[in-house]
This record gives sequence, structure tokens and C-alpha cells, in this order.
Amino acid sequence: MTPSLELRPASLRLSIQPLTAEAFAEFGEVISSTGHTPLLINDGMTERFHALARVDTGGDEGHALINLFHALPYALPMTLLSMERHPLGSQAFMPLDAQPFIVVVAPIGERVEPTALRAFITDGRQGVNYRRGVWHHSLIALHAPARFMVVDRGGVGSNCDVIPIGDGAEVTLDLGQTQP
Repeated sequence: MTPSLELRPASLRLSIQPLTAEAFAEFGEVISSTGHTPLLINDGMTERFHALARVDTGGDEGHALINLFHALPYALPMTLLSMERHPLGSQAFMPLDAQPFIVVVAPIGERVEPTALRAFITDGRQGVNYRRGVWHHSLIALHAPARFMVVDRGGVGSNCDVIPIGDGAEVTLDLGQTQP
């Protein structure tokens, strides 16, 4: 079955909320050392925050990849043009420059309902690990170019579905619509 975007409203403005583990749980994991007790390693010179997220490579035919992304900032307000998902494995983004970025997600399924879209803003130190199959917008850097370490799946099979947001509907994202 080909994934599709279910469009009902002619236009939709997404509000942005702060990224928390509780609010994001349906879509994946928030990667943050906050609230975690580190393990001291390397003769006590290094704090290790262990197992902050789980990499899902989809079984024996997949393997973890570590990538660097360099993202240019979007100007807001912006119109969202497409959503993507990775049906064979998780995908994690960890900022390297301590700059906030925006995450737009929708629940797992064959369709994306615009009214189910959720937008979050990170604090610049948080990363995210999208669950396998979660719909998400491409990386949305803010204010300045940003670098990210990305961990995702390599291996057999196509692991990226992209669908356009179209049919005359417009989904807009604006920092002026941030929820506390």
C-alpha cells in the first residue's frame, strides 16, 4: 500500500511545544542526559550517560550507521511540504552545536492526518530518536547552520518513504505559535 497524506482542512497552523519525554513518547525517545545518573569511566575522568535511546535496525539485514548532517536554517513561518518515515529502522538526531531545532511528527500508520501533526522545539541539547515508521518532517534547523550526528539504519531494503503535503492544503509552522 502506498502511504498517503489525508488532507481535510484547507490550511492548518501548527503550534510548537517544548520537547519533553512524556509528550514525545508516542513518536520515539528524547535523547538527553538531564535526569540520568552518569557512570564514571576512564579512571573517573569521563561521565558516561548510558543507553539514552535504542537503535532499531530491523533485524539481521540491517546495521547501524553513524552520519553527520549539516543543516541550513529555515526561515519561519514556513510551509511544510512533505513528511517522511523510515519503515525498517529508527533514526536519531543529536545536535552538535547546542542550537534548538524543531521536530514535526505524526503517528505511525499508512496515512498522515494533518490534524494529528505535532511540533516540538528542543532546548539545543536534546536529541530525538524516531521510532521505526513514525512520520516526521525533514530536519528543521533554526537561526543558523547546524550540525547533527545522525544514527540510522543501513542494509537491505528501502528505508525512506516520502509523501508530499498537497491537494491545496497548507500546513504552516511559526515560532510565534509556541505553547508553554
